Amino acid sequence: MPNTKSAERRMRNSARKQLRNRSKKSRLHTLERNYQEVLKTGKKEEAGVSLRLLSSAFDKAAKAGVVHKSTANRKKSRLALQLAHAK
Repeated sequence: MPNTKSAERRMRNSARKQLRNRSKKSRLHTLERNYQEVLKTGKKEEAGVSLRLLSSAFDKAAKAGVVHKSTANRKKSRLALQLAHAK
């Protein structure tokens, strides 16, 4: 338990931020899973649209500090390569 008022406030803020971060990460995972499924079906146009949505979501998450900027860039790069190599 927190010993000071400021520690109590930090605990409340941390819980609120944790909830927000978890929701954003969950959305990222869902979008990534949807992209992989579309990629498996071989529909390159739909996969391109899905990749744009996913890239935008990664950028927003990095801007908010949910994921590190380098992590977002690495994931976007690897996903784009998957689309480029898709048949």
